[in-house]
Amino acid sequence: MPYLYIWEYEADPEAKDEFIRYYDSDGVWVQLFKRSKGYVGTELLQDIKSENRFVTIDTWNSKGSRDEFMKEYASEYDSLDKKCTEFTVKENMIGAFESI
Repeated sequence: MPYLYIWEYEADPEAKDEFIRYYDSDGVWVQLFKRSKGYVGTELLQDIKSENRFVTIDTWNSKGSRDEFMKEYASEYDSLDKKCTEFTVKENMIGAFESI
């Protein structure tokens, strides 16, 4: 069952281009996620009323696939997550969802 992991971000206006480079559907995060066979894809959405507000939707083929990825690549994930704080003003995990 598809598993979606959804985050909301406010990009730093001065670092918005870097934010997009890291978070878009072929960005730095996706390059890390692609190491997992269970990764399906990422969609980056930009708010039409607030140009610095974004949502990412990461899709995995199952919760177990994402959990395995997080165990195997925890160090790389944490390192990249720390780097990306340079590009955001705030971030909020909206939630984890399963497709029905």
